[in-house]
Amino acid sequence: MSQTVKPWLRLRHGLQHDYRVIKVREDRWADPRTGHEQPRVLVDCSDWVNVIAVTPEDQLVLVRQFRFGIQSPTLEVPGGMVEPGEDPAVAAARELEEETGYVPGRVVPLGDVHPNPALQPNRCFSYLALDCVKHHAGRQDEGEDIAVELHPRADVPRLILEGHITHSLVVVAFFLERLRAESGGSR
Repeated sequence: MSQTVKPWLRLRHGLQHDYRVIKVREDRWADPRTGHEQPRVLVDCSDWVNVIAVTPEDQLVLVRQFRFGIQSPTLEVPGGMVEPGEDPAVAAARELEEETGYVPGRVVPLGDVHPNPALQPNRCFSYLALDCVKHHAGRQDEGEDIAVELHPRADVPRLILEGHITHSLVVVAFFLERLRAESGGSR
């Protein structure tokens, strides 16, 4: 049996620190059980997209890039930020082309998740991009250094289980793809 959780009342917004891709602030909230004031850090950022890109030859288009949080390169699907007012499906195709030079024949929504609802209000939308064809070398943003890799689509479980793919939102994208396939969703 589920219990009702009361909403918390925001008492005031804290000072916001803008770091270009995220904004951080500490707000004060009233605990609904006690009425006591509680500080909570919020990390405000744009919605994100992740793209499982597949070529006509059933190869995955993956990217390898340095991630500062773990100070190491990661193997991931292409993805990035949704611009204000941009449709996430459009952002998915745009990010795929910018990072890899591949253009999809078709983009299928897989679902979306809250990356970290304890701290962030944004969503991460996952897409399956089919019939991806290389059109150019890619147009990476300033500060990006991305290597494009092709991997057989059948290697996904091995890449995850052996720790080659460790980014949680990328694993979620592959999980959403599997759920869609198992539920009879179109490809």
